[in-house]
Amino acid sequence: METIILFAPLVGSLICGFGWKFIGETAALWVATGLLFLACLLSWVVFFSFDGVTTQIPVLRYIESGTLATEWAIRLDRLTAIMLIVVTTVSALVHLYSFGYMDKDPQWKEGESYKPRFFAYLSFFTFAMLMLVTSDNLVQMFFGWEGVGVASYLLIGFYYRKPSANAAAIKAFVVNRIGDFGFALGIFALFFLVDSIKLDDIFTAAPTLAETQLSFLWTEWNAANLIGVLLFIGAMGKSAQLILHTWLPDAMEGPTPVSALIHAATMVTAGVFLVCRMSPLFEFAPEAAAFITVLGATTAFFAATVGLVQTDIKRVIAYSTCSQLGYMFVAAGVGMYSAAMFHLLTHAFFKALLFLGAGSVINAMHHEQDMTNYGNLRKKIPYTYWAMMIGTLAITGVGIPLTSIGFAGFLSKDAIIESAFAGGSSYGFWMLVIAAAMTSFYSWRLIFLTFFGEERGDKHTHEHAHESPMTMLIPLGVLSFGAVFAGMIWYGSFFGHADQVGKFYGIPVAEASAQGEDGAHGEAADHGTATEDSHADEGHGAEGEHHYAFVGKPGEGAIYFGPDNHVLDDAHAAPVWVKVSPFVAMVLGLGIAIWFYIVNPSLPARLAESQRPLYLFLKNKWYFDELYDAIFVKPALGIGRLFWKRGDGNVIDGFLNGVALGIIPFFTRLAGRAQSGFIFTYVFWMVLGIAALVTWMTIGGGAH
Repeated sequence: METIILFAPLVGSLICGFGWKFIGETAALWVATGLLFLACLLSWVVFFSFDGVTTQIPVLRYIESGTLATEWAIRLDRLTAIMLIVVTTVSALVHLYSFGYMDKDPQWKEGESYKPRFFAYLSFFTFAMLMLVTSDNLVQMFFGWEGVGVASYLLIGFYYRKPSANAAAIKAFVVNRIGDFGFALGIFALFFLVDSIKLDDIFTAAPTLAETQLSFLWTEWNAANLIGVLLFIGAMGKSAQLILHTWLPDAMEGPTPVSALIHAATMVTAGVFLVCRMSPLFEFAPEAAAFITVLGATTAFFAATVGLVQTDIKRVIAYSTCSQLGYMFVAAGVGMYSAAMFHLLTHAFFKALLFLGAGSVINAMHHEQDMTNYGNLRKKIPYTYWAMMIGTLAITGVGIPLTSIGFAGFLSKDAIIESAFAGGSSYGFWMLVIAAAMTSFYSWRLIFLTFFGEERGDKHTHEHAHESPMTMLIPLGVLSFGAVFAGMIWYGSFFGHADQVGKFYGIPVAEASAQGEDGAHGEAADHGTATEDSHADEGHGAEGEHHYAFVGKPGEGAIYFGPDNHVLDDAHAAPVWVKVSPFVAMVLGLGIAIWFYIVNPSLPARLAESQRPLYLFLKNKWYFDELYDAIFVKPALGIGRLFWKRGDGNVIDGFLNGVALGIIPFFTRLAGRAQSGFIFTYVFWMVLGIAALVTWMTIGGGAH
């Protein structure tokens, strides 16, 4: 079953890419989509039937060289099962959605067959992503890692006649190569130290790595911390974290289904998956984990500030993605990997919903993407409006405080913010709360500018605005269901009591009272939950109830919590004000958005004018692109120009031209003069030669 899940998208990609001329365009598209829905169905079967025990399913022998022996195998554990449903569900719905969205695309001429190529790329991307998440060793993971990079390049630059699309595809590819170099160095270091790249061997060696010193860049490093940072650099590129984030907003040049598939739900979460997969290593790398926390929190804040002023509907959601990924990394950084995966799962539903909803708006408005040209569309496209509303309620975190009742984002985002506080990261906690307020503001700003107020922009476009076809609305409905219920259904499994989380992830647990200090800690933590935590009614705070702690060695279970990792208990024991702070931030953001865009719509323009430098700073994305252009691009172009003009033109061409046009003709002329044609000239040179020879032999003989 798992093998079918992995290879069904590859078969669909090959049929769509190479076989559509034989079976017809429509048949090829439906075959590829049908195979994706088959993979999706089987993924849900695997997810619900999985018993928590990690298994390896061999596929074939892969690379064997010296002590390196890798096998292409499917690693099936809870992390894999979660990623399987995320990747295949979103991909299957995007395939279906693309039937409507890509129909009669204005970028292509009449009669051009572009759909088979598009669907082939989508299916190939899905195969590469499944390769990544099912990998049992880091070489196989790197293969999938690079595969999704190639697929993203092809999909972002799908409109190859647009220079901006080509530039965005190249930018995404180059920036990701920088991160991938760090990932590759991390793999090399692990093989150097462990003599294996199999995940089980690495997990077993993690405690040893924490006690090993390594020389790198003329400095002594703790091996676990160094490898953790190198692996995270790979995650920074793929998951668009600050410094390597610049490719993500530009990637919106691809068709909207691409944005939903790659840049909302699957590819950009690969970095989060990598950190959670390598949790046994990061538990022994506290400095690397702290770096992840700080950078994730900073990214969440940065992207939220930029999202406040963007007017392109897809770019607002793109920066929102960047910000939400920061949340996930904060959770992973403080050691609450299950909360990171919880937000990854819920985010896949509501962010794909928002992107596909935005695509439906763009389709209705004849591919107009500027929100300042929208307005009052809720009556024209009611189904899209309600889908976008559900997505917005989910991402902003609407729910009932201090309970486990609410939209998907409410539960998973609160879990992360509580974990950041419990993990001792005050910086992470406050950055995420502030980002939550800004997320609420720009999300509701998008809703109000698009669906409320007066009609703006081209009147003809507004008059002909229409609801999308059913192939686009059905995926919106399915994702809406996930955005409403995913958090409430799986809250206990991802963020409940230790025994629930342990059972879900296959982590060994034992009664906390039997763990000595852990027992005392657990009792103290649960004493707090008895009075303060109604979030965890399923398993906390009842008198006489058994309390559990995570036990087991690294690699036992899908994720690993070290013996000193009490973040789960501490998060449930967090003060009430910590638990309600995200809700207060959400209400504050909503209130300001209503004031700015419903009550007093002229206020944003006046504020932008009065705070012009700040507005331009945010509008231009903190000037990161301009900074990189000045530091990297222009110097590189200057060096290239220097080598071209001076090196290639003056030195190389000058030398060759000088030899060919100057030196050789000079000696040719001299040789021509020597060839006079007179016998006495030749006799003279013969006599001269004989005299020289006799002189040399005389001197040489005398020397002996």
